[in-house]
Amino acid sequence: MLDAEVERLCAIDGGIKVYETVKLPAEKFNEWGQINFYKPTQGENALGPEYIFINETHYDHKGNPRLFRYRHQVIRRTDNKSLGETILYGRGGGDLPGPWHGSSFHCPEIQVAGREALFKQIFITPMQRIR
Repeated sequence: MLDAEVERLCAIDGGIKVYETVKLPAEKFNEWGQINFYKPTQGENALGPEYIFINETHYDHKGNPRLFRYRHQVIRRTDNKSLGETILYGRGGGDLPGPWHGSSFHCPEIQVAGREALFKQIFITPMQRIR
């Protein structure tokens, strides 16, 4: 089953890696502590003029089921330095056909190592402690 392959690949390089944090003023965050300047429809400019946002999806196995690798990276434009990246693996589909949505499996879980989790670890408020 592909879930075992997802877990194997995840153990190799899955998760968040933060190379540098950036302290931002409180007005750059919404009431839930998320950055308020992320514009997902803007491609690599999704984080505005100061940062490059790389969003890649690579399919190791297409079809049903499919195996994929997500990679998100934040780069500071002024010096081209990578501030951090996250890598997730996933499986979608592979279920018996029917009128329901297919199942999926991710490693690490999106809530733990997805795009928003990466932003939350890179962009911090002056009051946040650096981990």
